[in-house]
Amino acid sequence: MIYNTRNLHYQLALVRRYYLNMLHIALFEPEIPPNTGNIIRLCANTVYQLHLIHPLGFDINDKRMRRAGLDYHEWANISHYENLAEFLAKQQNNRIFACSTHGTARPSDTHFEKGDVLLFGPETRGLPADLLQSLDQQRVLRLPMLAGSRSMNLSNSVAVMIYESWRQLDFKGAI
Repeated sequence: MIYNTRNLHYQLALVRRYYLNMLHIALFEPEIPPNTGNIIRLCANTVYQLHLIHPLGFDINDKRMRRAGLDYHEWANISHYENLAEFLAKQQNNRIFACSTHGTARPSDTHFEKGDVLLFGPETRGLPADLLQSLDQQRVLRLPMLAGSRSMNLSNSVAVMIYESWRQLDFKGAI
């Protein structure tokens, strides 16, 4: 198949325009490269903007992360932040929803809007308690799980949250 680069650039511009209207995924200090790679691929395919809050538990060019993300890195819209304070300062106009096993609100009972941020913590320790306590408890979301379950894999949790929030926005931009 021959690709028309002009058409490809036009399509890319249209896709990027959706980024301004969609939701955001933020990973606070992610630790496992393949999880972040999977999330990069997921964000590229759903037009969600990805925010990576440093320090990362790996090198951004880690081969395991790049393998999991395949060749979607160029299609994903990724922003980097030195720390949580920098990230929060730049999100003042967006509602932030923390995704945590300590939450009580369910994503299906939440009304998502364009520009909302879904914030996830590191795989081994989750989001800091002081951050969770600073948010309205209706903005600390927990995915339903069987009693006694500890947690879900980070990339699986992000996928569930993306598809629930995107569903609520009538899958804007999907074919």
